[in-house]
Amino acid sequence: MSPQPTNHILLITLSNVGDAVMTTPVIVALRQQYPDASIDIVTDARASELFEHMPGRGTVYLKDKQAGWRGTVRLVKNLRRQRYDLVVDLRTDGLTLLLRARTRLTRRGSRTRGHHAVQRHFAVIAAYEGLRDIPATTLWLAQSEHNFATNRLSGLPGRHWLAIGPGARWAPKRWPVEAYRTLSERLQSRFDAVVLLGSQDDAPACRELATALTLPCLNLAGETTLLQAAAVLQRMALFIGNDSGLGHIAAARDTPTLTLFGPGDPARYHPWHAQARWLQSDSGDIAGVTVDAVVAEAECMLENS
Repeated sequence: MSPQPTNHILLITLSNVGDAVMTTPVIVALRQQYPDASIDIVTDARASELFEHMPGRGTVYLKDKQAGWRGTVRLVKNLRRQRYDLVVDLRTDGLTLLLRARTRLTRRGSRTRGHHAVQRHFAVIAAYEGLRDIPATTLWLAQSEHNFATNRLSGLPGRHWLAIGPGARWAPKRWPVEAYRTLSERLQSRFDAVVLLGSQDDAPACRELATALTLPCLNLAGETTLLQAAAVLQRMALFIGNDSGLGHIAAARDTPTLTLFGPGDPARYHPWHAQARWLQSDSGDIAGVTVDAVVAEAECMLENS
């Protein structure tokens, strides 16, 4: 008896932008295993943009944390209208039990080969699919995003550009703006220009930094979608920023990254890329990361690129 085909898959991914990017190797592997399957996605509103151009994408279902149990009930009702050949839950074990599915894969019982979040996500499907090699993280862009980046960057001199992301959603994760200014001055002989990126919430810090830089600067904080930011980051020689989604977006477009950590676990949450580096002070206070250390690491990366 031949095995039943897998044509309809549900992936329950994570909500934060960086966390969602780190689940894309699972999507790549599922696409390789089941190239004709439609993959529905559960995520939140902001991270849903990351999957806009995903090949084989079916319906995107939004999980609204603010809606409480009523939102969860609505989500379950919508999902139960479908019958899935395979459900892959990277978020929690509970939701899958309420859905109609032939096969359910969750974190329970999965055996990871490493500490990193990408390795833990991939372990959910690895044993079932017989997979060993973990793909790179990725983001799928349309020509419109590439056109945006080309147009916005066209006024900058040269081609060797440094991207900086001075923002983060949590204050203890933000390296001081003054430190970024000093860093930029110390690295100015290495780059032709600086590009600042971030959300609308990061705009004040980016404006403060932009006015203090001596290098030519393009401040795009609050002026891009996530995918437009990805297209911009793809054209950068190096991204330096705090522990936030931008570093993961840069790595997913094959840009070297240097991430500055305050609290947190860099070994688990650094961008998944061969040219990803990170720094964290012994105290876990991001202000304890010195400009000298960041300059030294950045110059080492540039020498080896």
